[in-house]
Amino acid sequence: MSLIMLIIMNLAVMASLYVALFILSNFFGIYIDQQSMSGLFMMAALFGFGGSFVSLFLSKWMAKRSMGVEVIETPRNKTERWLVSTIERLAREADIGMPEVGIFEAAPNAFATGWDRNNSLVAVSSGLLEMMNRDEIEGVLAHEISHVKNGDMVTMTLMQGVLNTFVIFISRILASMVARDRNGNTNQGMYFMISMALEMVFSLFATAILMWYSRHREYKADEGAVDLSGAQGIYYALAKLGQVPREQLALNDDYKAFGIVGFLGSFFASHPPIEARLEHIKEYAAA
Repeated sequence: MSLIMLIIMNLAVMASLYVALFILSNFFGIYIDQQSMSGLFMMAALFGFGGSFVSLFLSKWMAKRSMGVEVIETPRNKTERWLVSTIERLAREADIGMPEVGIFEAAPNAFATGWDRNNSLVAVSSGLLEMMNRDEIEGVLAHEISHVKNGDMVTMTLMQGVLNTFVIFISRILASMVARDRNGNTNQGMYFMISMALEMVFSLFATAILMWYSRHREYKADEGAVDLSGAQGIYYALAKLGQVPREQLALNDDYKAFGIVGFLGSFFASHPPIEARLEHIKEYAAA
């Protein structure tokens, strides 16, 4: 199902970008000349930010389908009633709109997503509800609410857009230099292959930068959880999650950066090591 959703997302992004180019050229007379530096940069920005923002606006829809999230419309039991009421209280204290609340079948984890702090989704896994007591679950929920309050989804989208833009722009410039013959003509086939290869390489560096920011953002969300519900809940929740094998904690690739935990100990990790987060929580709570 996640592969189907990814294909649909890619088609939607490409279609929206081509429609935008068509409208600019045919209705507003704005033609992007990719042979000039300014034109190439405009094209890179359009594709770089376009893909990021389409993904952001579709994030809730994608999350519900790819993660199998069941949104709680009317609570059916005590656990769901408590979950909805707790998120409602935390959202009110954080001064954000009430998020949609969902549950998905998986090992212990949770995530938040959405294009706006007043139009978000907070989802928890069945494994997390089974593993933790209510204080610990509240700490996790406060962490996710803090992501929404801080506007992390939008900030990550903007940063991704900037990085995408420069990856495309620099790759195309270097490719045009390498693919040019002695007469100054560009071999289009070589240009395409070189630019694609360079984009793949530069994307690794861009991802490293994005994940560095994601790790920084996790510390801030932990601080927000302490402010909203105290240090004990989030502290002991993370301590418990630290005992679960990391491969069981992983979310789908699109939602790792918005979960409570992700892959650890890597240059491309979306989350800091749990031990470092526990130490940071203790220091922040004691300050």
